[in-house]
Amino acid sequence: MPTPANEFATNAPATPAASTVAPVLGDKEFEFIRHVVGVNAGIVLGPNKRQLVQGRLARRLRELGMQSYAAYCDFVREAGPEELVRLINAITTNVTAFFREKHHFDALASYMLPEALERNQASRRIRIWSAGCSTGEEAYCIAMVAAETLPAAPRWDLKILATDIDSNVISTAAQGVYPLERLSTVSEARLRRWFLKGSGELAGYARVRAQIAGLVTFRSLNLLHPWPMRGPFDVIFCRNTMIYFNQPTRERLLERFADLLVDGGYLCLGHSESIHSANGPFRLVGKTVYRKVTGGRDGG
Repeated sequence: MPTPANEFATNAPATPAASTVAPVLGDKEFEFIRHVVGVNAGIVLGPNKRQLVQGRLARRLRELGMQSYAAYCDFVREAGPEELVRLINAITTNVTAFFREKHHFDALASYMLPEALERNQASRRIRIWSAGCSTGEEAYCIAMVAAETLPAAPRWDLKILATDIDSNVISTAAQGVYPLERLSTVSEARLRRWFLKGSGELAGYARVRAQIAGLVTFRSLNLLHPWPMRGPFDVIFCRNTMIYFNQPTRERLLERFADLLVDGGYLCLGHSESIHSANGPFRLVGKTVYRKVTGGRDGG
């Protein structure tokens, strides 16, 4: 049934006036930004990313009333962590959709969650991590599939952690409100079951129902920094995130993911990502689905 229009947040930022002269990102400033983003976020910006960086930061320059990227780089040096977060937020790419790479959610329902139910009968505890969750679609899809898969009784302790380095998208994700066109990949049955439509001024939007939203906790987290959670997790989704890191960083992340996964737990990567080491703790068991094994052997 529809919800009152005032239940939906409308915090769309005002569009700043366009500058008459567009600043150009010079070599020195581009190298500085590449270095800062690489060191602090682990994101590798190749030489071909100059126009992308210039376009992503142009709005921030207008907001600050700055006429050059040199002035902005000086500002980053002096402003401290708060501006560094804004810089990283502007640079990071947040492309996502509901049930993107659907095979992962099919696998979650068909064998990942059933195996977790069998493995965790004593604790009745299941933990899933969406790392690099962007605006929340992935995490809510995990929650929908879990709610459809887990038995209604007796009650299971299911919690989904969703993290992203971009604090702006975490704020959007936590609201759980989406334009209806963003829900085109959600089935009619799921729309009726798991979403509430807005009305009045907020017609054309839908909110994730509390039953699903309550399963997900959103937090801002830099994957290169220490992780406050201790696990263990039954499933980790980290899709289309590691492509932005260099190979040593990817290998360290995989080691850390393995440390937080239960034996037999699963790691889902993006369509353009893969694990090449045959001696590590992960074995390919499906399309970009990896299972953690012990001692180089599958314990299943």
